[in-house]
Amino acid sequence: MIPTSLTDPFGRRIDYLRLSVTDRCDLRCGYCLPKGSKSFEAPADWLTFDEIVRVVAAFVTLGVRRVRLTGGEPLVRRGLPELAAGLAALPGLDDLSLSSNCTQMQAQAVPLFRAGVRRLNLSLDSLKPERFAQLTGGGRLSQVMAGIMAAKDAGFAPIKVNTVAMRGVNEDEFPEILAFCAAHGFTLRLIETMPMGTAGRAAQRDHYLDLETVRSRLQAHFNLIPDLMPGGGPARYYRLAGSDTRIGFITPLSQHFCATCNRVRLGVDGTLHLCLGQTNSVPLRPLLRAGATAAELAEHLRAAVRLKPERHRFDDQAEQPVRCMAATGG
Repeated sequence: MIPTSLTDPFGRRIDYLRLSVTDRCDLRCGYCLPKGSKSFEAPADWLTFDEIVRVVAAFVTLGVRRVRLTGGEPLVRRGLPELAAGLAALPGLDDLSLSSNCTQMQAQAVPLFRAGVRRLNLSLDSLKPERFAQLTGGGRLSQVMAGIMAAKDAGFAPIKVNTVAMRGVNEDEFPEILAFCAAHGFTLRLIETMPMGTAGRAAQRDHYLDLETVRSRLQAHFNLIPDLMPGGGPARYYRLAGSDTRIGFITPLSQHFCATCNRVRLGVDGTLHLCLGQTNSVPLRPLLRAGATAAELAEHLRAAVRLKPERHRFDDQAEQPVRCMAATGG
């Protein structure tokens, strides 16, 4: 019998694909995309929308049920609602979501929701306009907030706010950002810095913050009760007592979550990244452009997943990925 699911060598079932539609972004957050960086994939090397749908269809036949559109910033790729509609129509795909910085969300929220995107993860590292501009290389907080409110009005739910926790940079704002999320029915997720590429390694060296310390500080102000939240991500969730507000902690360094990893990432150039923190990868674009059948694609994906390592290694002894987060795909 031909397997209809993807299982790696360590018994983990892969049911979640993070799909990068571009490695470009209209912001320059210091931990992700270095200011002045121009090492982007040529548009001719991007997977076309048809190629993306073919790959995702193969993943879905093998049991992948969740797909998240990422980047870079996915909204900078033209025609994204068209792609979203094509993916949402695939039989067996249960969950289509999007990660965004929301700079362009005000105009695109309704088209994306109508196309079938239902959940949204948004990036928001500060509620202070001047600090936000500094962190993002000139981004306007007012533009992002307009996009966030447009997403809320369009009906995306849940909306998760991702905040990279940076020592000496934004740690004073966590209670304020949590209060903002509570006021609007959003979920806050704090994320440790990760040494991805030159920018990520510099951020990790200079601003790393152990989130267990942060959780203890917040516990002193909020009664945090361990909780669960649907989704395919790695966050450990707590709920604020007496409310429906949740806060999640994503801890790739202090408490890695590799034992339950259920995801792979597909870069805009068709490279399948099997681990965020290691170099294991398989190129799919040549196969697609050679006219591979659906069955051949599925077999290739099964073989690729067998190369998935047991865990990431963000330490000095490990071979570090040279790609930045924007090139990896969210």
